[in-house]
Amino acid sequence: MARSTARKRALNTLYEADEKGQDILSLLAERIEHPGAQTPLPEYAIEIVRGVAEHRRDIDGVLNARSTSWKVSRMAVVDRNILRIGVWEILFNDDVPDMVAIDEALTLAKSLSDADSPSFIHGLLSAVCSEEKPLREARKAKEEAEAAQESEAAETADGSEGADGEDTAADTPAEDSETAGTQAD
Repeated sequence: MARSTARKRALNTLYEADEKGQDILSLLAERIEHPGAQTPLPEYAIEIVRGVAEHRRDIDGVLNARSTSWKVSRMAVVDRNILRIGVWEILFNDDVPDMVAIDEALTLAKSLSDADSPSFIHGLLSAVCSEEKPLREARKAKEEAEAAQESEAAETADGSEGADGEDTAADTPAEDSETAGTQAD
């Protein structure tokens, strides 16, 4: 229940910023500093708003690519912000199962939008789950593998320590034959 309330409060903030043409993060800062008549924004609402603001271009790009009938700019303000929250939860928040994100978006749409919106939102978010998320996960896995290889290569290039953290034989200067011979004398 607490996250449902947080989603609605996040939607209110995103909707207001969108309607006013105001920067999302500056409006969020105002709401945090001066909550007005409302209770302070829940932490999860703040996380959603920040996440949507940070990834808005990617989110809108995904929505434009997956929507066959409407571009984001032509969608109803409430619908596009419900979708932005849903896409952010699906693609950028691993703590929320995809089906929960879709169900929560539908709950918001049923109570705040017109009769056709829930099916539109459901179709679009389902497409994001089935088509975009696997692509993003594959890219993420590839980036993680590349980062691990770079890290391993950097450690190998450093060569100052072995895997156990101790000096390796290669790090110890080899005695040349003259030095070895003089020590034996």
